[in-house]
Amino acid sequence: MDILVFATSVAEPEQVSKVSPILTSVLAIEDWNFDLEDCDKVLRVVAENISPRYIESLLQEAGFNCIELEY
Repeated sequence: MDILVFATSVAEPEQVSKVSPILTSVLAIEDWNFDLEDCDKVLRVVAENISPRYIESLLQEAGFNCIELEY
């Protein structure tokens, strides 16, 4: 399993609710969560064989900024 970490523009619980069905529908994603308290509004994704660019594009299509963070 890989853990991917992203900075996002998702800032409110209502916005998390908007992207939840999108992330949940991706079978390769085992788990995900947002840290809305973090200054980068971090999204952590636990997945197998998934491109960070794919996650970025999913959130961008939903109207949010999303960029992978190096850790």
